[in-house]
Amino acid sequence: MEKIKMLFAHKVFKILKWAFLVLAVLFIILIIGRVIYRLNQAKTNEQVIKIHNTKLTLDDVMGKNLPPDPGAEADKTVQGIDANQNGIRDDVELAVFKEYPNSAKTRAVLLQYALALQMEVIQPMINTTTVDKVIGEESRAVFCVADTLVPRKSPESDRSNADIEKIDVFISFIENKQLNTDTRKKAHKDFYKNLGNFANSTKSEECDIDIFKLLN
Repeated sequence: MEKIKMLFAHKVFKILKWAFLVLAVLFIILIIGRVIYRLNQAKTNEQVIKIHNTKLTLDDVMGKNLPPDPGAEADKTVQGIDANQNGIRDDVELAVFKEYPNSAKTRAVLLQYALALQMEVIQPMINTTTVDKVIGEESRAVFCVADTLVPRKSPESDRSNADIEKIDVFISFIENKQLNTDTRKKAHKDFYKNLGNFANSTKSEECDIDIFKLLN
């Protein structure tokens, strides 16, 4: 009888031992998971701050640091060439200046939109949070284009079909330059696959540059 009790106690001890080991492993996995989550969250928050701080400058608008023509190098990679490191692809930036040499306001809003689109393909971290924030910047840029170049008659008035067509011309000009290769079109499409619960809520300041300070 004593032998049976000892065997039973030994089996119970082994079961408890394995149960303890399993719980310990699960606990360690949980701790590692939480550490990884917190690290990723910290990196995401850092990237969100960088996204919000990426703004067009007045020097960009006035062409004080225009890059050289990248030539054939412009289309060899998805991100292209940004020699002056202002976040705008050089060939797109030069195209805007060539098309609108006499209108700083037009350059300002179109360069802001180009900057937002370029952020989509140079993101070091892609998740629903960063994607939503970049698309928020893109939405803000679109409103800046529309309200600057095709302003409403009043804040409450609806836009006419003619106004919408005018806006589309400006938007399409940048998109055709920015998404000018199959790989870039695919990158843009793939970026949107990570879209989360984006809500189209623009900030009170739609434009990076105070448009009213520009004379033309």
